[in-house]
Amino acid sequence: MTSFETTLKLAGKHYSSRLILGTSGYPNLDIMEQSLLASKTEMVTVALRRVNVAEKSSGSFMEMLHKNNFQILPNTAGCHTAAEAILTAHMARELLNTSWIKLEVIGDEYSLYPDSEELLKAAAILIKEGFVVFPYCNDDPVVCRKLADMGCAAVMPLASPIGSGQGIRNPNNLELIRKTVSIPIIVDAGIGAPSDVCFALELGADAVLLNTAIAKAKNPVEMALAMREAAMAGFTAYRSGLIPEKKFATPSTPDVGKMNYIREKK
Repeated sequence: MTSFETTLKLAGKHYSSRLILGTSGYPNLDIMEQSLLASKTEMVTVALRRVNVAEKSSGSFMEMLHKNNFQILPNTAGCHTAAEAILTAHMARELLNTSWIKLEVIGDEYSLYPDSEELLKAAAILIKEGFVVFPYCNDDPVVCRKLADMGCAAVMPLASPIGSGQGIRNPNNLELIRKTVSIPIIVDAGIGAPSDVCFALELGADAVLLNTAIAKAKNPVEMALAMREAAMAGFTAYRSGLIPEKKFATPSTPDVGKMNYIREKK
């Protein structure tokens, strides 16, 4: 049974799942729906540039999301400047009737890394305009602290490049971010395996956002189930208190009750 102590809290709302899923790259709509349901996610991201959010007829992408009561988190994917991202956010608010936005401002087409300067600029403006901002950012503790200080609802540092499946390349950075900010941390981009999801939550992340690792798996539905179970394991492990890592062996059996004997001389 979940409680408010164990649920994910984002901008005043509580969620039982610590997985947020993307909605691109699936073989077809039916497999996407089965995968989302298998993962037990309650929130999905939608890129306005890729999806016709006005199409809500029976059998459409948007009808499937509404039918299953998924909360939609629109994103500004594909934007390269603060101005583009702000315009896209306003379109999302008008079309989807939500002030929540996943803010993405990409620096270049090769690395797909966020442009921190443009991201900070866009986040500051959108927050003043009443948006609930979830910024996708580099795993930079300083940038994350600045985003938190200006009033973002969470920070979303990458694990590794988008779609790379490399997993968490800089765990030390994620640990520093956890110590630096008190708002939720959602690890986003680069997740390749369930073990990556588990590791992210063991490091103290509040949630994980992923897409390609499920959508491009040989069996997306089964992979979604594996990701769900990994999230549960990682969060439970972090709450339980992982033992500190040591560089030397420590015996698990105490000396109390240890048998002592004297060898007889021949």
